[in-house]
Amino acid sequence: MRALSAGLRTLVWLAVLAAIGFALYAFARSRPQDVPWTPLDLSQPVGMFTRGKIGDLRGDFAGCRALLDRAGVRYTALPVRDAAGQCGYDDAVRLRGGGARSIAYAPADVGVTCRVATALALWEWQVVQPAAQARFGSEVDRIEHFGSYNCRRMYGRDSGAFSEHATANALDIAAFVLADGRRISVVGDWTAGSGRGDADKAAFLREVRDGACSVFSTVLSPDYNAAHRDHFHLDQASRGTGGACR
Repeated sequence: MRALSAGLRTLVWLAVLAAIGFALYAFARSRPQDVPWTPLDLSQPVGMFTRGKIGDLRGDFAGCRALLDRAGVRYTALPVRDAAGQCGYDDAVRLRGGGARSIAYAPADVGVTCRVATALALWEWQVVQPAAQARFGSEVDRIEHFGSYNCRRMYGRDSGAFSEHATANALDIAAFVLADGRRISVVGDWTAGSGRGDADKAAFLREVRDGACSVFSTVLSPDYNAAHRDHFHLDQASRGTGGACR
């Protein structure tokens, strides 16, 4: 009787383990973006491990460019820029037309590290465009920015750590222009005014800021400090498993 009970317990545990295995398999099939071992795919929605997978592309320029190619992102690989000190880059691309869905950048043809380009593509397609359609019934036609590569230290100081801009590993986003001509700027619309549509603009900016935190290592907004009152700072600094989103 005791042996039979032990056998039944074994069968029950095997059945439980099988059920868990089938559940995990079904989850992996239905939401591969939320499974840590599935390869990064820019056609999939942003998942729990997407930011970490983008971070894993550090040092794998060929693999990163292959991801952009498969997603149809239009770019040109930039030659190595070997600047003095801690500036320069060896894994940058120049975006052409903004990506597969033709969001333009102003100034045009922005150059960033491949990991930043990968995150931008996901952010544009999975966060920015859906948010614009939901709130304004119009797609984003243009993203205005303050630039990427700039050989300088953080906040332009004479000493201290170098900025991620010094390696083209960051981009500062200033505004979004919709296809119908409406413009939403960080400096003008972060705090909702009393005019018609102001609340939607402020909510949109917070939605795209929060969405950026899932694909960028660092996201800094006006909530961080006065130095970011007019832009979002987006970068792919190496931060292990944690990111900075403020």
